[in-house]
Amino acid sequence: MAKNKTQPTRQGVTEFIEAVPKEQKRKDSYRLIEIMKEITGCEPVMWGPSIIGFGNYHYKYASGHEGDFAVIGFSPRKTAISLYIYSTCGNAAHLLPKLGKFKMGKACIYINKLSDIDEKVMREITELGIKSTAEKYEVTLCK
Repeated sequence: MAKNKTQPTRQGVTEFIEAVPKEQKRKDSYRLIEIMKEITGCEPVMWGPSIIGFGNYHYKYASGHEGDFAVIGFSPRKTAISLYIYSTCGNAAHLLPKLGKFKMGKACIYINKLSDIDEKVMREITELGIKSTAEKYEVTLCK
């Protein structure tokens, strides 16, 4: 069975953020760290070379594939900030129209900058996503 390529690393989160070329993305990244630390109680950890994650969960699919991943996280990518906060179970779908300006991917929400979205709504979506994940998988938070 193939191993999940995205694993926690010892790469420094601050060093990673400081290497982000755009100042606004750096500022937004530090704010997202504050928010996600408040929600999870966890310190940020680099998952692979570009995802800043908080907490973790262990998943196992019907196919037998299993692994671990951050329960929430984000990545300040070149074109947008990817938020790994949304549960595809639909329990937060009713909040999406209130979120603000974003694009939706299969497993994440893409924003240009944090001020494009409603932070309170993002928190609600994040908390519902964690709850939904915990209903299906073993979740570890630091609170």
